[in-house]
Amino acid sequence: MPMSLEVHIINHHHHRSIISGDTTSTAAAAAATFNNHKQFQPLSRLPASVSVPDDAFVYHTHEPVGQNQCCSAVIQVIAAPLSAVWSVVRRFDNPQAYKRFLKSCRLIIGDGDVGTLREVHLVSGLPATSSTERLEILDDARHILSFSIVGGDHRLNNYRSVTTLHMSPTGFGTVVVESYVVDIPPGNTKDETCVFVETIVRCNLQSLARIAETLGQR
Repeated sequence: MPMSLEVHIINHHHHRSIISGDTTSTAAAAAATFNNHKQFQPLSRLPASVSVPDDAFVYHTHEPVGQNQCCSAVIQVIAAPLSAVWSVVRRFDNPQAYKRFLKSCRLIIGDGDVGTLREVHLVSGLPATSSTERLEILDDARHILSFSIVGGDHRLNNYRSVTTLHMSPTGFGTVVVESYVVDIPPGNTKDETCVFVETIVRCNLQSLARIAETLGQR
């Protein structure tokens, strides 16, 4: 049975502090959260005010292989045209443009099409140093990107992420939905794993908002 998604909606204007500080410090805080977090605030369900096309939900319905996985999603509303946001998100060869926990990326197989493999190296302070990732979906028409982690030195086994972009229901701006499924590492709980991953995803999407809004003003 598919695992139902929990959704956390964020507005980057209310979370400046998480992305304005030093990346290493933020990484260390995320790692500490992963290792020490003991309380978990339940996420809200997708609000009626956020309109996501029905055909997008199928991409955010993950089917874990067992009870040792967690699955969730984060929504970011960005005050920028969809084209500006997508121009950043679709660059599988340059994720460090907005993912602040990555310091470098190189393609090892392929040239950016589906099936391409990339190797990314992470900043210090995280319980990982590198990750090998495969591009699973790149749909320029529907604005969908999905990748899975297939190797590297990290604890996020069987990680798969799906990101979809949608026009804001207000007529201006973009709604970004990013969901994931991942194994729960030995020694950690489901809640601890979700908090850790969502800290990373939230930080990435807030950084994406800043970059896309700057691009949208040009």
